[in-house]
Amino acid sequence: MDTPVIMMKDIVKTYNLGAPNELEILHGLDLSVNRREFVSIVGESGSGKSTLMNIIGILDRQTSGEYLLEGEDVSLLDEEKRSEIRNQRIGFVFQSFNLLPRATALKNVMIPLIYSEDNIKEKDMKEKAMEMLKLVGMEERADHKPNELSGGQKQRVAIARAMINDPSIILADEPTGALDSKTGHLVMDIFHKLHEEQGKTLVLITHSKELAAETGRIITLKDGNIC
Repeated sequence: MDTPVIMMKDIVKTYNLGAPNELEILHGLDLSVNRREFVSIVGESGSGKSTLMNIIGILDRQTSGEYLLEGEDVSLLDEEKRSEIRNQRIGFVFQSFNLLPRATALKNVMIPLIYSEDNIKEKDMKEKAMEMLKLVGMEERADHKPNELSGGQKQRVAIARAMINDPSIILADEPTGALDSKTGHLVMDIFHKLHEEQGKTLVLITHSKELAAETGRIITLKDGNIC
């Protein structure tokens, strides 16, 4: 049987607000996500969703507990190695798109390759980035900058960028939050395509029960606990 892509045991996250005050946000979570699963993590504001997402995405460290990403204990790694894993194995899609305003869609998609350890020729980077833009139906907008794109088009570019390094996981944080419902459904259609046709593991963080219902499994967070 495949090793789970994400395996978390007894994850606690505490913020130190200055002695003697500590605020515990996550209270010993156990979470496992298998390869090729499409799961959603839902919860109200303040439930701990963002804190959990930051730990899954190796943007933050847990205070205690074990987090194995594809069998590797990432909490034991230094920042340089963690940064490398973020770039290579996790594709991020954010509510606010996080595109570089002065770069074209094509250049935005190329960014993870530029920061990669691999010595890839620019010609090959462009070809790969164009391939990803085609995957999300944005090849005709390759030369457009973000201010020339609609919200839905920006998010499709962001998804193409998330896919460029062929990551183990796509981690999408409220990816339809800044979009109208029709455009949001188009973005979800792309996620379903990546899941079904490319076999990608997707973790969707959302407050929308309607979007969560489209995923294979719903993980509900309440007050820092999975319920």
